[in-house]
Amino acid sequence: MTASGSSVPEGSARSGVALWVLSIGIILGTVLLLALGTWQVHRLSWKLDLIARVDARVHATPKPPPGRAEWPRVTASADEYRHVRLTGTFLNDRETLVQAVTALGPGFWVLTPLQMADGGIVLINRGFVPPERRDPASRAAGQITAETTVTGLLRLTEPNGGFLRSNDPAGNRWFSRDVAAIAAARGLRDTAPYFVDADAAALPEALPVGGLTVIRFPNNHLVYALTWYSLATMLAGGGVWIARDEWRRRHQIGAPGQWRSGRSGPAASVN
Repeated sequence: MTASGSSVPEGSARSGVALWVLSIGIILGTVLLLALGTWQVHRLSWKLDLIARVDARVHATPKPPPGRAEWPRVTASADEYRHVRLTGTFLNDRETLVQAVTALGPGFWVLTPLQMADGGIVLINRGFVPPERRDPASRAAGQITAETTVTGLLRLTEPNGGFLRSNDPAGNRWFSRDVAAIAAARGLRDTAPYFVDADAAALPEALPVGGLTVIRFPNNHLVYALTWYSLATMLAGGGVWIARDEWRRRHQIGAPGQWRSGRSGPAASVN
């Protein structure tokens, strides 16, 4: 009786080209995932340093804010959330209400220009008022007219508007604290490119309510790093499993009585 075959038997070895492509893909994928994990570790270090620097600024003794000569060099990394103190006179007739959602509910931020002795102007976010107290006449006790000293946190301008909402200077509708646009709409000159979130007032019941700055820096970098490293480990583990499986297949094929190639040969006769 005779037996012949024309197909690769089950358990045969993979082709050399396929193995090379698969190996290169696994190696490159593992290297990429490890690089992403390492990048997130560096981002974690940067974020922790940023949080520490901002925390130190917030709790530092208030100092004068950047003066006119320094305005062009004000940056988020060097200046935002600095605890500052400045003295001047509020221009209450040019205040601007900016829509806000706070821990006290929806309402408005009250941004009032503070004119200093040298003529420079800094917008002061004096704090929050509910919708029913948006009219200055309803909070006359808070409309300070004498020279006053303000302490608070330096914040950078928020241009263009809020999420999906653009500022409408012509309609006096504001969704972000865009310093340049507010200054232009109110006819203010020599205005600093930042504003100041005022600290809480000495009288908690006074309006506006200051001291509501939310400082939050999302920090998920450790989770991201562990995720990338885990994926790299899984991919490398898969590569090891494939290598061991391929080694097993080749040894089975090379054993006596087993197929040595996937090609059919001449028929063997058995009498």
